Amino acid sequence: MNVLHIDSGILGDHSVSRRLTAALAAQVKADRTDATVTYRDLADSSLPHLTGAQIMAPADLAGVDADLAADVKLGRDMLEEFLAADTIIIGAPMYNFGIPSQLKVWIDRIAVSGKTFRYTENGPEGLAKGKKIIVASTRGGHYSAGPAAVMDHQESYLKTVFGFLGVTDVEFVRAEGLNLSADSKQFAIAEAEKTIAEGNVLRLAS
Repeated sequence: MNVLHIDSGILGDHSVSRRLTAALAAQVKADRTDATVTYRDLADSSLPHLTGAQIMAPADLAGVDADLAADVKLGRDMLEEFLAADTIIIGAPMYNFGIPSQLKVWIDRIAVSGKTFRYTENGPEGLAKGKKIIVASTRGGHYSAGPAAVMDHQESYLKTVFGFLGVTDVEFVRAEGLNLSADSKQFAIAEAEKTIAEGNVLRLAS
């Protein structure tokens, strides 16, 4: 059992998404003692945005300068981590109605034609099938229902992009209304942690 644990929240110890992914990872370790967990903190790394030079770099990196080669290798490492994982835990707070730019940079490195998707005569096909993704989704307001639901470009985007890669088993542990009041924040976190403790989202890929 290989588990990939991704954090992208930028608030450090104040990040609710980090608190929830830590709880998810701890629950996985308790449930599956054979689990190997790989951790990547996207907010702490100097992960560069995807560039044309990275995409056009030759496979053997012949003639590529050291900085570009390091960027390409980092992207390849992240892709291999994703491909090797059976279950992926992702901390994804909502920033300005979408995902953190740090998380988008990671997605750009794993969405690779011929590796995680391909185009066929019948349309695109995801190649990363059989994985499970658990997203710790945190939001300042309420976006899961009601008039504000149309402003959700966070969870809807993640479902779309991972579905495109062939991952259809995507579940969300949601804590929303975090910025409405202290009581609302406390309640949302408690409910999310209760969901994790009860194991309702931890049907792990085998």
